Amino acid sequence: MSYSIFFDESNKLDNEKTYSYYGAYGCDVIQQRELVMGVNKIYSRFGKKSEFHFTEYKNDRNINAALSVLHFFINLDIPINLFIVNNEQALTLAKKRNLSIKELRKLFYVKIPERLFYGLTREQDFLHDKVNIYLDHSPEYGSMRVYSKVREQMNAHSLYRQRQYQVQEVKSKESHQSIEIQMIDMFLGLVVYIIEQSYLDKSKKDIVKSELLYRFLNLEQNLQKFQRQITIYRWGGSDIIEQISLSDYLSAFMQFKAKYDIEQMQLIMKTRMQHPQITTKELRNVIGYSSNMLQQMLGYIRQLDNLDRNGPFPEIYAQIFNISQ
Repeated sequence: MSYSIFFDESNKLDNEKTYSYYGAYGCDVIQQRELVMGVNKIYSRFGKKSEFHFTEYKNDRNINAALSVLHFFINLDIPINLFIVNNEQALTLAKKRNLSIKELRKLFYVKIPERLFYGLTREQDFLHDKVNIYLDHSPEYGSMRVYSKVREQMNAHSLYRQRQYQVQEVKSKESHQSIEIQMIDMFLGLVVYIIEQSYLDKSKKDIVKSELLYRFLNLEQNLQKFQRQITIYRWGGSDIIEQISLSDYLSAFMQFKAKYDIEQMQLIMKTRMQHPQITTKELRNVIGYSSNMLQQMLGYIRQLDNLDRNGPFPEIYAQIFNISQ
């Protein structure tokens, strides 16, 4: 049975960002088919015609669609490996060796993906004989011969470790044509958002993102699954690769969100008490919410009324997948 690996990156290895992030997950043909069929059902239900990007999620009218995709993927129990590079340390080492940024990227674009991919295939019970690797499209990969180098190194690992698999192809896929690439893009975006604590900016777009993330993590057992299925490694300039835990970052996010939500619900409650006949639109204007934050406000109102903050989401999700409740 064949096995496919999907890869994406966030931030570039340069002077602009402190860290660059790389992520990959793998699945067999059965899981891959289930993934694509399930996400297509969700897209069809919500009339979604374009791909999802967490970084571009700015309007919570799409919250049920985005929540459905995240909830569906995490419950497929697919492991995700992430790798974080300290750009400052990498650039310092490059300077000592008189390497240009392009030459530095060329080295890292081979070493980092290869480490992530091998991590997905090294388990003792890995019984697949054919492996295919797909990278989110980037013009740099071809010019740096990333595809051929990764294939050669992965097959060398397989031979050296006496594994039965052989990498057949390594190539790029456009994310708008690949649901599988879209998923690693979304979850990589979630992790970067949590680790870099972007929610602290409190801009309207980040408030909307934090609400989606909060609802996702609080749905059923998603918080535990998110921590269990995502493995993160960090390179800081030495030959020691550190494995880091998401728990501290998640705790910080949940504490921030709990405090923020209490403040917002107190404001809504106070306004409703002062103006018992206030309409939803009037309430939104009084508390200063844009139309892009309507679903968040409605979630607060439901919670204040002792109802499910997610509103109709459980029923909608059950209908998509014919789940009896």
